Amino acid sequence: MLDESCIPVVPSADPEKSLRLWVDGLGFSVSSEMRKDNKLTSCMLRKGDIFFMLNRRAGVPEKPKDYEGIRLYWAPKNIHETRERLKSLGYEVSELRQRDYGQTEFFMADHDGYSHCFGVPTSPVK
Repeated sequence: MLDESCIPVVPSADPEKSLRLWVDGLGFSVSSEMRKDNKLTSCMLRKGDIFFMLNRRAGVPEKPKDYEGIRLYWAPKNIHETRERLKSLGYEVSELRQRDYGQTEFFMADHDGYSHCFGVPTSPVK
């Protein structure tokens, strides 16, 4: 049996707040949502053929001490533009770093503490 797709579920203490990163920062759109008592509990995020489900994290709103959550590695079309857009939205982003394994990357953590790495192949110096 071959799967057609896989949709990662991203737990969030506050899905409404998380939309700022996903929609404004990363360019996703909300394709469907579920609400309870007028509060966003989950939504499907889409950008082209990429899908994520953002879901209210169970338990207490504060991240448990031993909670690692997910880590995401993004491959943006323009790493400089992506970094500047996130920076302009107030996210703390690292400097661009050229890694010895051939990638140029920067990092940030979102308000839920999830690590996001953005990387592209390092262009050879001519």
